[in-house]
Amino acid sequence: MSLAEFSLIERIRTRTRARADVVLGIGDDAALLQPRAGEQLVVTADTLNSGVHFPAETPPYDIGWKTLAVNLSDLASMGARPSWCVLALSLPDAETAWVDAFADGFFALADLHDIVLVGGDTTRGPLSLSVTAMGQVAAGTALRRDAAQVGDDIWVSGTLGDAAVALRAWQAGTLDVRSPAGDAQVDHLRQRLARPTPRVALGTALVGIARAAVDISDGLLADLGHICERSGVGALIDPEQLPISAAARARIGLAHARDAALRGGDDYELCFTAAPTQRGALAELSARLALPLTRIGAIIAGKDVSTGSEPTGPSGYEHFNEL
Repeated sequence: MSLAEFSLIERIRTRTRARADVVLGIGDDAALLQPRAGEQLVVTADTLNSGVHFPAETPPYDIGWKTLAVNLSDLASMGARPSWCVLALSLPDAETAWVDAFADGFFALADLHDIVLVGGDTTRGPLSLSVTAMGQVAAGTALRRDAAQVGDDIWVSGTLGDAAVALRAWQAGTLDVRSPAGDAQVDHLRQRLARPTPRVALGTALVGIARAAVDISDGLLADLGHICERSGVGALIDPEQLPISAAARARIGLAHARDAALRGGDDYELCFTAAPTQRGALAELSARLALPLTRIGAIIAGKDVSTGSEPTGPSGYEHFNEL
């Protein structure tokens, strides 16, 4: 069963909810939104294409989740509270079951983070999904890439490299993304690739603690390199301090897992810098959020990202073309 464009829009509209800061939502040419007084608007956009950002056989629930997750991760890296989003869908065939499952994943994550869908567009074509997400942060307090200072500690959340390890396994034909794996460690890797966790609570809590931040979508080296470039500084990373999951270590060994942590993408963890005087506050924050925060290095004078031997330079992650 296929859906006409207006039927598809109506099917998605029924999943949205009313809120006071949405003056006019889905159903008009554009939305009318009411930002909070004294706050700045944070806007980000990402597009996910089948075969580039997720395997074509990925379940629609997972696609819906990830479509929003990558945008929420951008808001988190700026310290913003999610508010609104718009969704543009290019679908080869708007089948009812696919659209409903996609919406289930999308709205499950949207409800977790109190973000409201207020508009969008649909068209027929190759499977492609675009979200523009908007958040709010108190004026002048947003976390930025250009604020790192020499002497800052470098921190990361969670574990790194899991999504890249899962991608490698999928490409080798040893990981099925369509259903849960029987092995808990293998399924941990699958989930990290299919349903990344945007660190929204961490991002908002880092306002006033961290100086600079970025989300890890293209790999630690590449994304930390963005901070260094914008801030006019260098970075020294200790590879032995990189947080590696037991699942990644068991799958490909510690040495390869460290390389995946440095160069792999799609983790959507946060990398941030903070003054050494904030170590106590960050330990308390880690405990409060039940989220590991690991100090992996320091900001130094210069312009390169180094792992202790020689400068590595940014290494861009090309998603499904990388491994």
